[in-house]
Amino acid sequence: MSEQKTISGFYEQDHDRLDELFKTFQNLKRSDFGKAKEAFKEFKFGLQRHIVWEEDLLFPLWEEKTGMSESGPTFVMRNEHRQIGQLLEAIHRKVADQNPDSDQEEQALLNLLGSHNMKEERVLYPSIDQVTSGAERETVFRSMKNIPEERYKLCCGEGHA
Repeated sequence: MSEQKTISGFYEQDHDRLDELFKTFQNLKRSDFGKAKEAFKEFKFGLQRHIVWEEDLLFPLWEEKTGMSESGPTFVMRNEHRQIGQLLEAIHRKVADQNPDSDQEEQALLNLLGSHNMKEERVLYPSIDQVTSGAERETVFRSMKNIPEERYKLCCGEGHA
C-alpha cells in the first residue's frame, strides 16, 4: 500500500457518506416513505458503526498515546455519542410508526452532529494521526473490519434490526 491512509481522511469520508444518507431520508420521507426508511436504516446502522469504531478503537488508542481520558476530548465525545444515540432512537420510533413528522428531532440531531463532527474533524482526528504511526493506523483499519455487525446493527437498543 503506497499511500498511507489517515484517520482524518477515512472518518471524514464516512461522515460525508452518512450526511448524504440522512439528506436522502429527509428529502424522501414525505414522498416515498419506503425509500426514506431504507436510507434512514442505512444511516442509523452506519452512524452506530462509526461510533463503535471510535469508542472501541480510536478513543482507547488516543487515550493510551496521550494519557488523556477523564478530562480529554474523548470524554466529551462519548457524552455526545450518548445524546446522538437518544436522538437517533427518537427519530427511529417515528420512522417505525411511519410518522414523517420528525423535523424537530432531525434538527436537534443535525445541530449536535454538526458541532460534534467539526470537533472530531478539526481536532481529534488530526491529533490521532499525529500521535500514531502508519502501522498503528493500519491496525485500526484492520480491526474495524473485524467488529461484528451485531455491535452496531441495533434498533431500539435491541440486538436485531
